[in-house]
Amino acid sequence: MLLFATNAVATPGTAIVSSWRTNTTHFHPRFSVSSAVEGLGFPAFLPKEVENIKDPSARKLASRIQRLQVTLWKTYIRKPVILVGPSLGAAIAIDFAVQYPEAVEKLVLIDASVYVEGTGSMATLPKAVAYAGVSLLKSVMLRLFVNVLAFEKLPLSTSIDWMNIGRLHCMYDWWADATVNFMSSGGYDVACLIPKINQKTLIIWGEDDKIISSKLGVRLHCELPNAIIRQIPNCGHIPHVEKPDSVARLIKEFVQDQEDCSRKEAQLVSSLQ
Repeated sequence: MLLFATNAVATPGTAIVSSWRTNTTHFHPRFSVSSAVEGLGFPAFLPKEVENIKDPSARKLASRIQRLQVTLWKTYIRKPVILVGPSLGAAIAIDFAVQYPEAVEKLVLIDASVYVEGTGSMATLPKAVAYAGVSLLKSVMLRLFVNVLAFEKLPLSTSIDWMNIGRLHCMYDWWADATVNFMSSGGYDVACLIPKINQKTLIIWGEDDKIISSKLGVRLHCELPNAIIRQIPNCGHIPHVEKPDSVARLIKEFVQDQEDCSRKEAQLVSSLQ
């Protein structure tokens, strides 16, 4: 099973999942596509984030959501998954793989945002300033500019569509509070966890990513103990949306190569008996 880790605060996870559902036929028949808890609208919480939530009710809810992620796997999946993490979702995927290695068979990290040291100085901003900054994320012009950075040569009509999709989650009543709380918590800082990843990992990177340099993809490849890296030409920060066929093919090859190796090992053992 392919399980997608996305960040509900920063990314409309349903858009990511739906973009993949059109390509499920490219994968091996025994694999199905499922959204992670985050993709269903629940944010992923690292332990320190839960501890830093000041409101008792909100902290209790965050703890329940954190437990729900593990319960989802233990109750309904009950076998190791191939965990796919695009952008900031890669930080969630790495954190989950380290905390629950028995739940993750392999990792696929797409244009991974894993070297940002949390939210930095934004964690100490006065609340009024933080809310003012967050409100800018709803800006039509800002969203269109982000599309210029995220995609490679996107037609204007498509850019407008993605601008509208990118703003959807900003319209929730709770979104501003959730985003400010995320900033105040310190955000994700998983760089120290990277060497602890033992699962075989596929790194996919858009060669023309203007948001996260492909040099960081090379660095990630060097720091992960068991990883391969594949770059997609003429592609920006969101390859699974911009070049879905290419990404589906790479994941299919990644999965099948491992299956072929396992099959050959089994045949070798059988011949020696």
